[in-house]
Amino acid sequence: MLWRHMFSALCLASTAVFAQDVHVHVAQNAKVDATHFPTIQMALDHAADVGPQGKLFLHIAPGVYKERVWVSPRRARTVLLGEGKSASDVVISAGMNAAHSGGTFFTETVEVNADDFAADNITFENTAGPTGQALAIAVSADRAIFKRCRFLGDQDTLFADYGRQYYVDSYIEGGVDFIFGNATAVFDRDEIHILRPGYLTAQSRTNAEQPTGYVIKDSRVTAGDLQGKRFFLGRPWRAYARVVVMRTELPVSLDPRGWSEWKQNAAELAKVSFAEFENKGPGAATQGRASWTRSLSPKEAAGYEPKVFLAGADHWDAPVEAAKLP
Repeated sequence: MLWRHMFSALCLASTAVFAQDVHVHVAQNAKVDATHFPTIQMALDHAADVGPQGKLFLHIAPGVYKERVWVSPRRARTVLLGEGKSASDVVISAGMNAAHSGGTFFTETVEVNADDFAADNITFENTAGPTGQALAIAVSADRAIFKRCRFLGDQDTLFADYGRQYYVDSYIEGGVDFIFGNATAVFDRDEIHILRPGYLTAQSRTNAEQPTGYVIKDSRVTAGDLQGKRFFLGRPWRAYARVVVMRTELPVSLDPRGWSEWKQNAAELAKVSFAEFENKGPGAATQGRASWTRSLSPKEAAGYEPKVFLAGADHWDAPVEAAKLP
Protein backbone atom coordinates (compact mmCIF):
# COMPACT_ATOMS: atom_id res chain seq x y z
CA MET A 1 0.00 0.00 0.00
CA LEU A 2 2.87 2.35 0.80
CA TRP A 3 4.16 2.31 -2.75
CA ARG A 4 0.68 3.25 -4.02
CA HIS A 5 0.62 6.31 -1.77
CA MET A 6 4.11 7.25 -2.86
CA PHE A 7 3.15 6.84 -6.53
CA SER A 8 0.05 9.01 -6.07
CA ALA A 9 2.09 11.71 -4.36
CA LEU A 10 4.63 11.69 -7.17
CA CYS A 11 1.86 11.99 -9.78
CA LEU A 12 0.29 14.93 -7.95
CA ALA A 13 3.64 16.65 -7.66
CA SER A 14 4.33 16.06 -11.34
CA THR A 15 0.92 17.47 -12.31
CA ALA A 16 1.56 20.57 -10.20
CA VAL A 17 4.87 21.15 -11.98
CA PHE A 18 3.35 20.69 -15.42
CA ALA A 19 0.48 23.08 -14.63
CA GLN A 20 2.68 25.73 -13.01
CA ASP A 21 2.09 29.33 -14.12
CA VAL A 22 4.99 31.77 -14.31
CA HIS A 23 4.54 35.49 -13.56
CA VAL A 24 7.17 38.03 -14.60
CA HIS A 25 7.20 41.83 -14.55
CA VAL A 26 8.34 44.20 -17.27
CA ALA A 27 9.22 47.84 -16.53
CA GLN A 28 11.64 50.08 -18.39
CA ASN A 29 13.65 50.82 -15.25
CA ALA A 30 13.64 47.23 -13.97
CA LYS A 31 16.76 45.69 -12.51
CA VAL A 32 17.13 42.32 -14.19
CA ASP A 33 16.55 39.20 -12.15
CA ALA A 34 14.60 35.98 -12.66
CA THR A 35 11.21 37.71 -12.69
CA HIS A 36 11.94 41.35 -13.63
CA PHE A 37 13.01 42.61 -17.06
CA PRO A 38 13.33 46.01 -18.80
CA THR A 39 11.99 44.87 -22.20
CA ILE A 40 9.21 42.59 -23.33
CA GLN A 41 11.47 40.55 -25.60
CA MET A 42 13.96 39.97 -22.79
CA ALA A 43 11.14 38.66 -20.61
CA LEU A 44 9.99 36.28 -23.36
CA ASP A 45 13.55 35.09 -23.98
CA HIS A 46 14.59 34.55 -20.37
CA ALA A 47 11.51 33.86 -18.24
CA ALA A 48 11.29 30.38 -16.78
CA ASP A 49 9.61 27.74 -18.91
CA VAL A 50 6.09 26.66 -18.04
CA GLY A 51 4.77 23.12 -18.13
CA PRO A 52 2.41 21.75 -20.78
CA GLN A 53 -0.62 23.29 -19.03
CA GLY A 54 0.97 26.36 -17.44
CA LYS A 55 0.83 29.96 -18.62
CA LEU A 56 3.44 32.68 -18.82
CA PHE A 57 2.06 36.01 -17.59
CA LEU A 58 3.93 39.21 -18.46
CA HIS A 59 2.75 42.09 -16.27
CA ILE A 60 3.83 45.17 -18.23
CA ALA A 61 4.17 48.53 -16.50
CA PRO A 62 3.05 51.73 -18.28
CA GLY A 63 5.46 53.07 -20.89
CA VAL A 64 6.27 53.15 -24.59
CA TYR A 65 8.34 50.07 -25.37
CA LYS A 66 10.23 50.86 -28.56
CA GLU A 67 11.07 47.34 -29.60
CA ARG A 68 10.05 44.61 -31.99
CA VAL A 69 8.66 41.55 -30.25
CA TRP A 70 8.48 37.92 -31.34
CA VAL A 71 6.38 35.41 -29.40
CA SER A 72 7.87 32.13 -30.58
CA PRO A 73 5.98 28.82 -30.90
CA ARG A 74 7.71 27.52 -27.77
CA ARG A 75 5.99 30.26 -25.76
CA ALA A 76 2.47 28.83 -26.08
CA ARG A 77 0.00 30.11 -23.49
CA THR A 78 1.68 33.51 -23.11
CA VAL A 79 -0.45 36.33 -21.70
CA LEU A 80 0.54 40.01 -21.99
CA LEU A 81 -1.17 42.16 -19.36
CA GLY A 82 -0.91 45.94 -19.59
CA GLU A 83 -0.96 47.45 -16.12
CA GLY A 84 -2.06 50.94 -17.14
CA LYS A 85 -5.50 52.47 -16.69
CA SER A 86 -6.14 52.03 -20.41
CA ALA A 87 -4.53 50.43 -23.45
CA SER A 88 -2.85 53.76 -24.33
CA ASP A 89 -0.66 53.48 -21.22
CA VAL A 90 1.28 50.44 -22.46
CA VAL A 91 2.48 50.82 -26.05
CA ILE A 92 4.69 48.48 -28.08
CA SER A 93 6.00 50.65 -30.90
CA ALA A 94 8.20 50.40 -33.99
CA GLY A 95 8.16 52.00 -37.43
CA MET A 96 9.31 49.57 -40.13
CA ASN A 97 7.78 49.65 -43.61
CA ALA A 98 8.07 47.32 -46.59
CA ALA A 99 10.27 49.64 -48.65
CA HIS A 100 13.01 49.69 -46.03
CA SER A 101 12.71 46.21 -44.51
CA GLY A 102 12.64 43.99 -47.60
CA GLY A 103 8.91 43.30 -47.84
CA THR A 104 5.56 43.44 -46.07
CA PHE A 105 6.19 40.47 -43.81
CA PHE A 106 9.37 41.93 -42.34
CA THR A 107 7.67 45.04 -40.95
CA GLU A 108 5.59 43.85 -37.98
CA THR A 109 6.11 45.47 -34.61
CA VAL A 110 4.87 42.30 -32.88
CA GLU A 111 4.75 38.78 -34.32
CA VAL A 112 2.77 36.09 -32.52
CA ASN A 113 3.48 32.47 -33.47
CA ALA A 114 2.37 30.85 -30.19
CA ASP A 115 -1.00 29.15 -29.72
CA ASP A 116 -3.27 30.15 -26.82
CA PHE A 117 -1.80 33.65 -26.76
CA ALA A 118 -3.70 36.48 -25.08
CA ALA A 119 -3.21 40.21 -24.63
CA ASP A 120 -5.20 42.61 -22.48
CA ASN A 121 -5.02 46.41 -22.24
CA ILE A 122 -2.09 46.96 -24.65
CA THR A 123 -1.42 49.08 -27.76
CA PHE A 124 0.38 47.57 -30.76
CA GLU A 125 1.71 50.33 -33.00
CA ASN A 126 3.52 50.85 -36.29
CA THR A 127 4.47 54.51 -36.70
CA ALA A 128 5.56 54.37 -40.37
CA GLY A 129 2.41 56.21 -41.47
CA PRO A 130 1.14 56.28 -45.08
CA THR A 131 4.40 54.95 -46.56
CA GLY A 132 3.18 51.56 -47.78
CA GLN A 133 2.77 48.23 -46.02
CA ALA A 134 3.66 48.47 -42.33
CA LEU A 135 2.28 45.94 -39.84
CA ALA A 136 1.57 46.68 -36.21
CA ILE A 137 1.04 42.98 -35.51
CA ALA A 138 1.09 39.62 -37.30
CA VAL A 139 -0.84 36.80 -35.65
CA SER A 140 -0.29 33.20 -36.79
CA ALA A 141 -1.70 31.42 -33.76
CA ASP A 142 -4.71 29.32 -32.81
CA ARG A 143 -7.04 30.33 -29.96
CA ALA A 144 -5.60 33.86 -29.72
CA ILE A 145 -7.47 36.53 -27.73
CA PHE A 146 -7.02 40.29 -27.74
CA LYS A 147 -9.11 42.17 -25.19
CA ARG A 148 -9.23 45.94 -24.70
CA CYS A 149 -6.29 46.43 -27.07
CA ARG A 150 -5.45 49.05 -29.67
CA PHE A 151 -3.88 48.39 -33.09
CA LEU A 152 -2.47 51.51 -34.76
CA GLY A 153 -1.07 51.77 -38.27
CA ASP A 154 -2.00 52.71 -41.81
CA GLN A 155 -1.63 50.08 -44.53
CA ASP A 156 -1.80 46.45 -43.34
CA THR A 157 -2.07 47.27 -39.64
CA LEU A 158 -3.30 43.85 -38.46
CA PHE A 159 -2.26 40.63 -40.19
CA ALA A 160 -4.77 38.06 -38.92
CA ASP A 161 -2.97 35.30 -40.74
CA TYR A 162 -3.73 31.86 -39.34
CA GLY A 163 -5.76 30.12 -36.64
CA ARG A 164 -8.81 31.13 -34.62
CA GLN A 165 -8.60 34.65 -33.25
CA TYR A 166 -10.93 36.77 -31.11
CA TYR A 167 -10.67 40.57 -30.84
CA VAL A 168 -13.04 42.06 -28.28
CA ASP A 169 -13.63 45.57 -26.91
CA SER A 170 -10.69 46.79 -28.98
CA TYR A 171 -9.75 49.60 -31.39
CA ILE A 172 -8.25 48.99 -34.84
CA GLU A 173 -7.02 51.84 -37.05
CA GLY A 174 -5.67 52.04 -40.56
CA GLY A 175 -6.06 53.31 -44.10
CA VAL A 176 -5.76 50.48 -46.63
CA ASP A 177 -6.40 46.71 -46.24
CA PHE A 178 -5.66 47.15 -42.56
CA ILE A 179 -7.24 43.88 -41.42
CA PHE A 180 -5.92 41.20 -43.74
CA GLY A 181 -4.98 37.52 -43.99
CA ASN A 182 -6.70 34.14 -43.75
CA ALA A 183 -7.40 33.56 -40.07
CA THR A 184 -10.77 32.54 -38.67
CA ALA A 185 -11.33 35.77 -36.78
CA VAL A 186 -14.16 37.54 -34.98
CA PHE A 187 -14.08 41.25 -34.17
CA ASP A 188 -16.60 41.74 -31.37
CA ARG A 189 -17.69 45.09 -29.89
CA ASP A 190 -14.73 46.83 -31.52
CA GLU A 191 -14.23 50.25 -33.06
CA ILE A 192 -12.70 50.00 -36.51
CA HIS A 193 -11.46 53.39 -37.70
CA ILE A 194 -10.42 54.18 -41.26
CA LEU A 195 -8.05 57.11 -41.69
CA ARG A 196 -8.38 57.74 -45.43
CA PRO A 197 -10.24 56.39 -48.46
CA GLY A 198 -9.43 52.70 -48.65
CA TYR A 199 -10.55 49.26 -47.50
CA LEU A 200 -11.13 47.87 -44.01
CA THR A 201 -10.43 44.23 -44.90
CA ALA A 202 -8.51 42.12 -47.39
CA GLN A 203 -9.39 38.53 -46.53
CA SER A 204 -7.56 35.73 -48.33
CA ARG A 205 -9.48 32.45 -48.20
CA THR A 206 -8.27 30.27 -51.08
CA ASN A 207 -11.02 27.66 -51.43
CA ALA A 208 -14.64 27.18 -50.43
CA GLU A 209 -13.86 24.35 -47.97
CA GLN A 210 -11.69 26.47 -45.69
CA PRO A 211 -13.49 27.46 -42.45
CA THR A 212 -11.66 30.79 -42.43
CA GLY A 213 -13.02 34.31 -42.72
CA TYR A 214 -13.63 37.51 -40.79
CA VAL A 215 -16.72 38.42 -38.78
CA ILE A 216 -17.25 42.00 -37.59
CA LYS A 217 -20.15 42.03 -35.14
CA ASP A 218 -21.82 44.42 -32.71
CA SER A 219 -19.11 46.93 -33.55
CA ARG A 220 -18.73 50.49 -34.80
CA VAL A 221 -16.98 51.59 -37.98
CA THR A 222 -15.79 55.18 -37.88
CA ALA A 223 -13.98 57.36 -40.41
CA GLY A 224 -11.60 60.28 -40.32
CA ASP A 225 -11.79 63.23 -42.68
CA LEU A 226 -11.97 61.55 -46.08
CA GLN A 227 -12.34 64.90 -47.87
CA GLY A 228 -15.61 63.91 -49.48
CA LYS A 229 -14.32 60.54 -50.70
CA ARG A 230 -15.60 57.08 -49.77
CA PHE A 231 -14.25 53.86 -48.30
CA PHE A 232 -15.19 50.17 -48.61
CA LEU A 233 -15.74 47.39 -46.08
CA GLY A 234 -13.33 45.19 -47.95
CA ARG A 235 -11.96 43.70 -51.14
CA PRO A 236 -11.03 40.07 -51.87
CA TRP A 237 -7.29 39.49 -51.58
CA ARG A 238 -7.91 35.90 -52.69
CA ALA A 239 -10.73 34.49 -54.80
CA TYR A 240 -12.78 32.90 -51.98
CA ALA A 241 -12.49 35.78 -49.51
CA ARG A 242 -15.14 35.74 -46.76
CA VAL A 243 -16.18 38.68 -44.57
CA VAL A 244 -19.43 39.14 -42.65
CA VAL A 245 -20.44 42.46 -41.06
CA MET A 246 -23.40 42.16 -38.70
CA ARG A 247 -25.23 44.41 -36.25
CA THR A 248 -22.54 47.04 -36.76
CA GLU A 249 -22.85 50.83 -37.06
CA LEU A 250 -21.68 52.10 -40.45
CA PRO A 251 -20.95 55.77 -41.25
CA VAL A 252 -22.20 57.94 -44.09
CA SER A 253 -18.78 57.91 -45.79
CA LEU A 254 -19.11 54.19 -46.63
CA ASP A 255 -19.49 53.81 -50.39
CA PRO A 256 -23.09 52.72 -51.17
CA ARG A 257 -21.66 49.66 -52.97
CA GLY A 258 -20.20 48.60 -49.64
CA TRP A 259 -17.54 46.33 -51.10
CA SER A 260 -14.94 46.58 -53.88
CA GLU A 261 -13.51 44.08 -56.32
CA TRP A 262 -9.77 43.41 -56.55
CA LYS A 263 -8.42 43.59 -60.09
CA GLN A 264 -6.72 40.20 -59.91
CA ASN A 265 -10.00 38.54 -58.81
CA ALA A 266 -12.48 40.64 -60.77
CA ALA A 267 -13.47 37.71 -63.00
CA GLU A 268 -14.19 35.42 -60.01
CA LEU A 269 -16.51 37.52 -57.86
CA ALA A 270 -19.11 34.73 -57.70
CA LYS A 271 -16.69 32.87 -55.40
CA VAL A 272 -16.46 35.71 -52.88
CA SER A 273 -18.56 35.59 -49.67
CA PHE A 274 -19.16 39.17 -48.55
CA ALA A 275 -22.36 39.55 -46.52
CA GLU A 276 -24.18 41.80 -44.06
CA PHE A 277 -26.86 41.39 -41.41
CA GLU A 278 -28.89 43.99 -39.52
CA ASN A 279 -26.32 46.74 -39.67
CA LYS A 280 -27.29 50.26 -38.63
CA GLY A 281 -26.25 53.87 -39.11
CA PRO A 282 -26.27 56.15 -42.17
CA GLY A 283 -24.12 53.75 -44.21
CA ALA A 284 -26.15 50.61 -43.53
CA ALA A 285 -28.67 50.76 -46.40
CA THR A 286 -28.12 47.77 -48.70
CA GLN A 287 -30.10 48.88 -51.77
CA GLY A 288 -26.97 50.04 -53.59
CA ARG A 289 -24.66 47.20 -52.57
CA ALA A 290 -22.46 45.42 -55.11
CA SER A 291 -24.51 42.75 -56.90
CA TRP A 292 -22.11 39.95 -55.90
CA THR A 293 -22.63 40.55 -52.16
CA ARG A 294 -25.68 39.61 -50.12
CA SER A 295 -27.65 39.92 -46.90
CA LEU A 296 -27.86 37.01 -44.46
CA SER A 297 -30.97 35.44 -42.98
CA PRO A 298 -31.20 35.24 -39.16
CA LYS A 299 -30.43 31.51 -39.34
CA GLU A 300 -27.32 32.13 -41.42
CA ALA A 301 -26.17 34.95 -39.15
CA ALA A 302 -26.38 32.66 -36.12
CA GLY A 303 -23.57 30.58 -37.62
CA TYR A 304 -21.23 33.55 -37.40
CA GLU A 305 -21.58 34.15 -33.67
CA PRO A 306 -18.13 33.66 -32.07
CA LYS A 307 -19.15 30.64 -30.00
CA VAL A 308 -20.12 28.89 -33.26
CA PHE A 309 -17.74 30.33 -35.84
CA LEU A 310 -14.63 29.90 -33.68
CA ALA A 311 -15.60 26.62 -31.98
CA GLY A 312 -13.58 24.15 -34.03
CA ALA A 313 -13.20 20.48 -33.16
CA ASP A 314 -12.14 21.35 -29.59
CA HIS A 315 -15.29 23.46 -28.95
CA TRP A 316 -13.31 26.57 -28.02
CA ASP A 317 -15.57 29.20 -26.44
CA ALA A 318 -13.72 32.44 -27.11
CA PRO A 319 -16.05 34.83 -25.19
CA VAL A 320 -15.87 32.65 -22.08
CA GLU A 321 -12.08 32.50 -22.27
CA ALA A 322 -11.83 36.25 -22.84
CA ALA A 323 -13.97 36.91 -19.78
CA LYS A 324 -11.32 35.18 -17.65
CA LEU A 325 -8.76 37.86 -18.47
CA PRO A 326 -8.42 40.68 -15.92
